[in-house]
Amino acid sequence: MNRAFNKFNSCIILLLVAWLFASCDATKRVKADEFLLTKTGINIDGKKTNSETLNSFITQKENARFLGVPIKLHFYNLAHPNLDSVLNERIYNNPKKVARKTKLLSRKQLDKQVASRLAFNKWIKNTGEAPVIVNEARAERTTNTLRRYYFSKGWFNAKSTYDLVKNDDQTAQISYNVERGQPWLLDTIKLKIGTPAIDSLYRDNIQNAAIQLGQQYDENNFTAERKRISEMVRNAGYYNFGQEYVSFEIDTLEQKGRVLTELQIQNRSIEGIHGTERRQFKKYTIKEVNIFTDFGFETKDSQITDSVSYNGYNLYSISKLAYRPKAITDAIIIAKGNLFSDTDRANTNRYISQLRTFRYPSIEYIENETDSTLITNVYLSPRKKYDLGFSFDVLQSNIQTIGFAFSTGLVIRNVFRGAETLDISGIGSIGSSREAGISNSQFFNINEFGANVKLTIPRIFFPIKTEKIIPKFMSPTTRINLSVTGQTNIGLDKQTLSGILGYNWFPKQGITNTLDLFNIQYVRNLNPTNYFDVYSNAFNNLNTIAQDINYVNPGDELSKPDGANLFIDDVLNNNTSLNPSDPEYIEVSNIEQRRVRLTENNLIVGTSFLYVKDKRTNLFDNNFSIFKMRLESAGFMLSNLSTILNTKTSADGREELFGVNYSQYIKTEFDYIKYFGLSSKHTLAFRSYFGIAVPYGNAENIPFARSFFAGGPNDNRAWTAYNLGPGSTASTNEFNEANLKIHLSTEYRFPLTGSFLGAFFIDAGNIWNVLDDIDDPKATFTGFNSLKDIAVGTGFGLRYDFNFFILRGDIGFKTYDPSQPDNNRWFTNYNFANAVYNIGINYPF
Repeated sequence: MNRAFNKFNSCIILLLVAWLFASCDATKRVKADEFLLTKTGINIDGKKTNSETLNSFITQKENARFLGVPIKLHFYNLAHPNLDSVLNERIYNNPKKVARKTKLLSRKQLDKQVASRLAFNKWIKNTGEAPVIVNEARAERTTNTLRRYYFSKGWFNAKSTYDLVKNDDQTAQISYNVERGQPWLLDTIKLKIGTPAIDSLYRDNIQNAAIQLGQQYDENNFTAERKRISEMVRNAGYYNFGQEYVSFEIDTLEQKGRVLTELQIQNRSIEGIHGTERRQFKKYTIKEVNIFTDFGFETKDSQITDSVSYNGYNLYSISKLAYRPKAITDAIIIAKGNLFSDTDRANTNRYISQLRTFRYPSIEYIENETDSTLITNVYLSPRKKYDLGFSFDVLQSNIQTIGFAFSTGLVIRNVFRGAETLDISGIGSIGSSREAGISNSQFFNINEFGANVKLTIPRIFFPIKTEKIIPKFMSPTTRINLSVTGQTNIGLDKQTLSGILGYNWFPKQGITNTLDLFNIQYVRNLNPTNYFDVYSNAFNNLNTIAQDINYVNPGDELSKPDGANLFIDDVLNNNTSLNPSDPEYIEVSNIEQRRVRLTENNLIVGTSFLYVKDKRTNLFDNNFSIFKMRLESAGFMLSNLSTILNTKTSADGREELFGVNYSQYIKTEFDYIKYFGLSSKHTLAFRSYFGIAVPYGNAENIPFARSFFAGGPNDNRAWTAYNLGPGSTASTNEFNEANLKIHLSTEYRFPLTGSFLGAFFIDAGNIWNVLDDIDDPKATFTGFNSLKDIAVGTGFGLRYDFNFFILRGDIGFKTYDPSQPDNNRWFTNYNFANAVYNIGINYPF
C-alpha cells in the first residue's frame, strides 16, 4: 500500500513540475524579429503523414517535448545568455565591489566562485536545448528534398511547397505540402550488352531482376539491379567486371506516364599505348592457390624455408610448417581449376575467421591476361597460441539475493596441428540466499564450482566421410565438451557430470544447424533428505493434513524427514483414515510423486538437433524474423543397447545403468520471433513459443533439468520465475515446472529521450503436465478447454542504451490470473503492490 501511495505521489510531483515548466515563457530568449518554431508537419496529397522517412528530410524541427511540454527548452531558458559579461560588469569592472568582496574572500576564492557560476550556467545551457528559430532558407531546402525524393520514386511531376504561419506570440508553424501527381511506370526494358556470354547469362537469370515491366519507377530498384548484375557476373568467372560497367538510359513519355529503359553493360575498358580501348570480358580460371601460413608485417620480407603441395594447394612457411596441410586447405573454398568467384572468396574469409587460429585473412589475385588465369595468394597471420582470460559477474535471481560469479579460461590454438582450439576453463560462484532450506547462518551460503574442457575441430570428426552431405563451404565444426560442476544451493545440493559430441554447420546465410550426437548428463543429488527443508510448502501441507486427521496432536509437527516420510507411507498404504478418493489422499500422493522425482539421480543420454533461421542482416536491422526448432530424444539408444550394456531392473520395474534409472523421453521446441520496424526507432516485436516433452518407456516423467517453467524477466513478466502454473494451480511449490509450455509476447518499443527507451508489453502463457504421471486435473492439459488457463500479464518498461548492451527494467501486472476462481481472474491483483519488478540485460526476446 505504501509503495503504491509513493508511486502516486511521484506522479503528482512529476505533473506539478511539468505544469511549472509549461507556465514558463518559451519565447524568453527569442529576439523581437524572430519566431520560435513550435510545430512542423508534412501533408502528402492533402493528407497528413507521420512517416519517419519523410520527417527525416525536415532540416529544422521544433524543440523536443515530453508530455507536450518543451522541458529542455525551458531548462535552457533558465540560463543567463551572457552571464560572463554581466559578472564582469557587476564585479570585476567595479573596483569597490572587488575590494569589498576580497576582504571576506581571497582573490583566488573570488575567481573560483565566479568560475563556478559560469560553469553552472554553461551546464544548464548544454543540458537544455536552445530555441529553434524559423529559418525560411532551411524550409526551402526541405521542400526541394521532398520533391527530389518523390522524383526518385517515380513521381516526376511532383510539386512541393511550404506554408509558414506566424503568430502574435512570436511562435510559428510550418506545413510542408507535396502534390505527387501521376506515378510513372516501366513500359519497355531494352538490353544493350557488349559481351555475348554476359548477355546470355543475364537473359538466363532475368526472372530475378530488380526491375520489371509494369513496375513503378524507383531509383532504389535500379541501384539494386546494378548490384545484382555485378555479383552474378563476377561469380560466373568475370574477374575484371564491376558495377561501373552497368548503366541505364532512361527516356520518359510525358503524355503517357511511361518510362523507356535501356540496360547497358559495356565491354571492358583497357588502357593501351594508343589510348582506351574496349574488349569483351573473359572468364578467369584459378591457376594456382598459394597459402602463406605465417605471414606478418614484421616477416613479410623473410625467406620461405618450408613448403608442401597438398590436394592442389601450395603451402609455404617462413619457419617449419606448424599445421597439417588438410587443416588449412579444408578452410580454403577457392580451388585450382575453378572459375573465379567472389562468393568463394567471401566464404574463404568467413571460414578462416571461424577457425579462431588466424586473424582476418588477406586474399590477393594476380592476373595473367594471356591465358585468362589467376594466381591466388592467401596470406594467413596466426594468432597467439595461448590466451588467458578472466571474467567477473554480479548475479541476482529468485534463489539468491546477491551472488558473484567468476571464471578463468585458457585457450590453446592448433593443439594437434589441425587448427583445433582447446578451451580449458574453471568457473565459480558464491551467493547469499534466505531460502529456508539453508540452515547455516553464513552470509554466502550457496556456491558452485566447476571445470570445463572443450575441443573445437574445424571439420566433421566422424568415421564416415561427410563431405558430400556437408561440404566445406558450410564451415562445419566438431565440438567435444566435458564438464563437471558441484553446487551447494537451495539445500538439495548436487554434482553434475556432462559430455557432448556435437557438430555445427551453416548451409546458407543466416541458417545454422547444430547436431548433438551424444549429450550425456549425470546429476547426483547430494542431500535428498533435506527435501522438506527446501520445499517447505509441501511439508506444511503434509503437516496440516496430519493434524486434520489427528495423525499428530494439534500444535505438533511431523519431524523432518523421518516423520514426514512415515506419514506418507502410512497414507499410501491405507494405514490412516484417508481413502484413495479423498482430496487429502490425492494431495499426499502428489507430494510424494514430486519428492521422488526431484530427489532421484538422473542419467540422461540424448541426441538433439537445433535448426535456426535468422533473417537479421545487421545489428541495426529492426525488421526481421528468427525461427528456431529443436528436437531431442533421450534414452532411445540405451533402451536398444540394454542387453549389451547388461542393464538391471530396479524394484519399480525400470531399467537402470550404474545404479541409476536412465531417462527416456522425446522433447521438441518451436520458437518464432518477428520484429516489425515501424520506423528506425519504433519497433513492434512479437514472440511465440511452444514446447512439449513426452516421457515413455523407462520414464514416467521428465527430469527437472529438462522440464519447462514460466515467469521471470524473459518470460511472463507479471510472475517471478518458477512461480506461474502449472495450469490453474495456486503455485504452492517453490519451483513449479511441467512438461508442456505455451508462451506469447508482444512488445512495442519507442524512444523517450537521449539514450532512454520505453516499452509497453503483453505476455501470455502457462505450463501444464501432459502424458506423464501427474494426475492433478488443475495442472494437466486436457484439450482446448485448458487454454482458458493461459495467464496474461501486461506492463511497461524503461531501458537505457549503453551502445554495447541495454539495461532493462520492466514492471509486470497480473492482468488475467488463472490461479484465481473462474469469475475473479481479470484484474484481481492489478496494482503496484502486487506487480513484479524485473531487471535484465538486453531485450527479453
